[in-house]
Amino acid sequence: MTKHVPINLLELVGISEGQTVRESIEAAMENAELVDKLGFKRLWFAEHHNTKSLASAATAQLIGMAADRTEKIRVGSGGIMLPNHSPLQVAENFGTIAQMHPDRVDLGLGRAPGTDGRTSQLITRSSSDAQNFANSIYDMIGWFSDEGMGKSVPVTSTVGTGTNIPIWVLGSSVNGASIAGQLGLPYSIATHFTPDNYKEKIDIYRSAFSTESPTAQIDAPYVMAGINVIVAPTDEEAEKLWTTSQQMLMDMQTGRQRPLQPPVDPEELGTEAERAMMDGMFSLKAVGSPETVKKKLESFVEETGVDELIVVTYTHDPEKRKQSMELLADLWFED
Repeated sequence: MTKHVPINLLELVGISEGQTVRESIEAAMENAELVDKLGFKRLWFAEHHNTKSLASAATAQLIGMAADRTEKIRVGSGGIMLPNHSPLQVAENFGTIAQMHPDRVDLGLGRAPGTDGRTSQLITRSSSDAQNFANSIYDMIGWFSDEGMGKSVPVTSTVGTGTNIPIWVLGSSVNGASIAGQLGLPYSIATHFTPDNYKEKIDIYRSAFSTESPTAQIDAPYVMAGINVIVAPTDEEAEKLWTTSQQMLMDMQTGRQRPLQPPVDPEELGTEAERAMMDGMFSLKAVGSPETVKKKLESFVEETGVDELIVVTYTHDPEKRKQSMELLADLWFED
């Protein structure tokens, strides 16, 4: 029988049509409380800007709110887009959260801007090149250490000191996989939106993995993979709920700005070419009844040997999202 690895949730704080931003954030916090009780291992918040469908712009603030509303689940970022931030500021934001919630905070870091080019120009603070990324991580490890001192600069972070926050590298490309391995850090692969060649990327990470880097924090490669999941009582109901995600993807491709849309009948969704495009970008998904989803998740874990899964679930109706989380926990934690 396939091992049921830990399962986690990536929270993007979707804003549904007819819902205010405040309501969407509150729905995300209620969902945080739910997955904490259901036994999910981690709850990570994304970083996205200049979008009407997602409210995950102030990632650290959302993480702090979720930490206050939960008891056991690890909270973190999936991820902080490092070029948008000062590394010291990131260390102090996360250090502050970890001081209040010790041994419950993860820091996932990415090199992409998490937005369009124009918005990126307004928020970019540092280079996204690999060496700068590695140097920033090296300093943050120092600020989180018992000494609390940056590795390359003689600057202390009082709030970061002693928190020892684990750092993950997020990636969607072959290059990102290689960088994560060379740094000796756990790797979270964004297979939920870049499913192409995912086995090759995981293999590259494992092959590149080194414990000799000064940034290394683990003794062996460790992979968490993203996957799109919607669980409903029947395959038909799940497929209809899935059309909210498909509409969002179509909007992204065309530049249309609007909140998450209500589900529609799948056959009414887009042209044949648009459906083919969506099938390609969202090919890695487990959408269906509990039996269907369980088989797909088990098959993916067996195929890749990943150590953890992190699921992405968009629904227009927050109650349907809660239902999906409950059904997912039932099917995955039953053994």
